[in-house]
Amino acid sequence: MSLSAHTHHFFAMDLGATSGRTILGTISEGKLELKELTRFPNKIIRVHDKYYWDIYALFEALKDGLKATAALNVKVDAIGIDTWGVDFVYLGEDGTILGQPRSYRDPYTNGMPEEYFKLLSKKEVYDLTGIQIMNFNSLFQLFAAKQENFSPLSIATDILFIPDALSYMLTGNKVCEYTIASTSQLLNPRTQNFEPKLFEAMGISPSIVQPIVMPGEIVGYVLDSVAKECGIAPIPVIAVAGHDTGAAVAAVPAENENFAYLSSGTWSLMGIEVKDPIITAESYEMNFTNEGGVDGTTRFLKNITGMWLLEQCRKGWKADGKSYNYSEIVEMCNSVDCFQSLIDPDDACFANPESMSAAIACYCERTNQKVPLTDAEYIRCILESLALKYKHVLNGLQKMAPFSIEKLHVIGGGSQNKLLNQMTANAIGMPVLAGPGEATAIGNIMIQAKGLGLVNSLQEIRNVITNSISLETFYPEDTALWDKVYDKFLSLISAKQPAEIDQL
Repeated sequence: MSLSAHTHHFFAMDLGATSGRTILGTISEGKLELKELTRFPNKIIRVHDKYYWDIYALFEALKDGLKATAALNVKVDAIGIDTWGVDFVYLGEDGTILGQPRSYRDPYTNGMPEEYFKLLSKKEVYDLTGIQIMNFNSLFQLFAAKQENFSPLSIATDILFIPDALSYMLTGNKVCEYTIASTSQLLNPRTQNFEPKLFEAMGISPSIVQPIVMPGEIVGYVLDSVAKECGIAPIPVIAVAGHDTGAAVAAVPAENENFAYLSSGTWSLMGIEVKDPIITAESYEMNFTNEGGVDGTTRFLKNITGMWLLEQCRKGWKADGKSYNYSEIVEMCNSVDCFQSLIDPDDACFANPESMSAAIACYCERTNQKVPLTDAEYIRCILESLALKYKHVLNGLQKMAPFSIEKLHVIGGGSQNKLLNQMTANAIGMPVLAGPGEATAIGNIMIQAKGLGLVNSLQEIRNVITNSISLETFYPEDTALWDKVYDKFLSLISAKQPAEIDQL
């Protein structure tokens, strides 16, 4: 079967930690088009000071999306689900879901890494997993549940990560997809399997997790009862890259391996795609992480604060009666002098301040810099600092990459920010290629196509994407000036420890 000879329709559920949506992807004559079907909120439920996700509401939203495809009278070839990482449901011996899944925002994991490191050292945990230490990782969630004698854990025979749980509700089949498992800090990236030592140290049987399946494998078929309810055929459900960033990186329209990627939005993830994990003293010290990718690849990356800084400033300005659209932001930024003030976007003071502009002012005062006086100066400070931070992380990647990085692909919603893209090109001194903005949904859909044998490799996936979208390239300008300013930026961040970024 050939993509060019037939029209194929795919259903994608793209689920984030605040909202979700369902998308219909159509591939015809080697090109992909997307149509949003439904959009819905995803809310955390707080009960007795525990924080949960409503897995049943998410399942209903999934079925609503399938009903929307039926209303279009479209025959869907497959279904794929991607979500945020680390969270999971407990299953009983008879397959019953044991209560709602806990949210990574639940404070029950506070202090758990330090307690766990009394069993296995921090360095040993990193050496076994290659994952940066964050208290909400699945490893520490399980350990916290064990410490509090959480009832579902005490009787559970299985856990399923969120995309796998929704696939289970659709098909009745239990699997554990590789990319979502790789976010857990329970997986050994060298073996691409769960590491028994991590479970045994906390007195939990490794049998609680399912065997790993790779992106593109068929989980099963939609149960007859669900298919009848939604008005669809019992079509296959594909284990796509269940982790949304894994799906997004699969959609990078790269020609070869010599690239870095920046998944840009409220938070940013910058990394490279490698065949083998990079777990060294240097990667440990620089807090880089190794997560699973498509076709057995590893995503070697680092979390960076992204447009959160500007979004929070805009929120504060809006409360003061000042609302700026993107074109106004560009005009304001260009109206003021460059490099008046710089910040480290990952400084702990910017994690969640009451006023972001006040936090930036305080940082500038503390570092003996000019405090921004106008909203335009705050905008310029933020964007220039982000571009310089991207250079800093890219330099670290280049030191550890087994190849020369020649270009940066910016994907996700932030790829549409032309001003920041140009600043980033200026800072890093290499071309920036922007797009696609809908990288996660595109990656989800193309992995489904691979699962059905319509494309045979990650490069074929990327060839279809390249044929379907228009990229915009930004070439570096004023590099000597940006290099000079970068030295000043390094002096600001040299003695600071970045805050752990809440990015899933």
